Amino acid sequence: MITKQKLYNYIFGAILAIFFVVLIFVANTLSISYDEALNVLVNKSVLSYITKTTTYIFGNNDISIRLPFIILYVFSVILIYLLTKDYFKKEIDRLISVLIFMFLPGVVSASLLINSSIVVIFCTLSYLYYYKTYSKHNYYLLGFFLFVDNSFAILFLALFFYSLNKKENRLLIISLVLFGLSMYIYGFDSTGKPKSYLLDTFGIYASIFSPLIFLYFFYSLYRVGIKGTRSIYWYISTTAMVFSLLLSFRQKVYIEDFAPYVVIAIPIMLKLFMHSLRVRLPEFRKTHYNIVKVTLFLLFVNTFLLIYNKPIYLFLNNPQKHFAYDYHFAKEIANTLKDNNINNVKIYDRKLQKRLEFYGIKKGEEYLVSLYNPTNYDYKFTINYFEKELLDIYVYKIEK
Repeated sequence: MITKQKLYNYIFGAILAIFFVVLIFVANTLSISYDEALNVLVNKSVLSYITKTTTYIFGNNDISIRLPFIILYVFSVILIYLLTKDYFKKEIDRLISVLIFMFLPGVVSASLLINSSIVVIFCTLSYLYYYKTYSKHNYYLLGFFLFVDNSFAILFLALFFYSLNKKENRLLIISLVLFGLSMYIYGFDSTGKPKSYLLDTFGIYASIFSPLIFLYFFYSLYRVGIKGTRSIYWYISTTAMVFSLLLSFRQKVYIEDFAPYVVIAIPIMLKLFMHSLRVRLPEFRKTHYNIVKVTLFLLFVNTFLLIYNKPIYLFLNNPQKHFAYDYHFAKEIANTLKDNNINNVKIYDRKLQKRLEFYGIKKGEEYLVSLYNPTNYDYKFTINYFEKELLDIYVYKIEK
């Protein structure tokens, strides 16, 4: 006989496996962006070493550069599932919590793009799982994190506040030293003219979580901070949230440095909501159920549009207005050029030149390529999507 817990385990495993396949498919529909091309071809960072390893094994293609981040996403979801064991009274709450984390637009996008967000999420959850399993802090992991990414300064700061509350002197000293070293190694960007980006920061968080979830999530952190039990998860998430909002009063913040720590507190939000729901009599739960339905509907719509966004081009007069434009067309342009034996090109758009380099189009003096209609050109190619012309490629053969 299958127990209820095993049944939910099977459901979780099946959903995760299916979504893993979906992410692989989506990865193949994307093109490398300029920043990603720099990480793969130029920079020397953790991201560079990860992508260079997989491209060495599987070749230069979009799946190979995104596969490591999809795998880290899968491991992160599994870690969240393990961390929430015994956290909820009912297994269905645990499953819903993990599914919300899985389908958050910010977490899904982190699994598909070459940036440090999913690496930070995985590392932080690994640290928390060790803490949950052995009831002690792994200082070796913290020391290792110092050299992985500059954003771990947020984690060190959060652990400092946590240790102050719990009176853990060893953690207090080590976290403070690591925070200081992080500031010394990576510095702190305070350049630019002071300007408030608070509303922009709220907007980005809303897009990461989906609007209704973010509003309740923000309320949950406040409510738990005032009346609830402040766990290590609360300290990490709240520290990241508060400091990102405070900094945004003066300057534009890189949400990628803060969001990975904020999203790990999703179980706190759901536990508070379920408690609020179940203390009411069944006849007074209708409003809560309606909120859940609308919230989950908007979440899945946002996630669906994130992973299947190309049809949006059909409704845009200018393709460059598409939110994912920077992750499209480079592969199609490269394939079009290679199909016509155009392999050495000169492009005044240096970003496009670097993107095409990943797909085997070398920088040279044989052809001049432009996406804007020049005075003279020898060849013109068009990229279509469902018979709609989205992009023209103009090629001029350079006389030698």
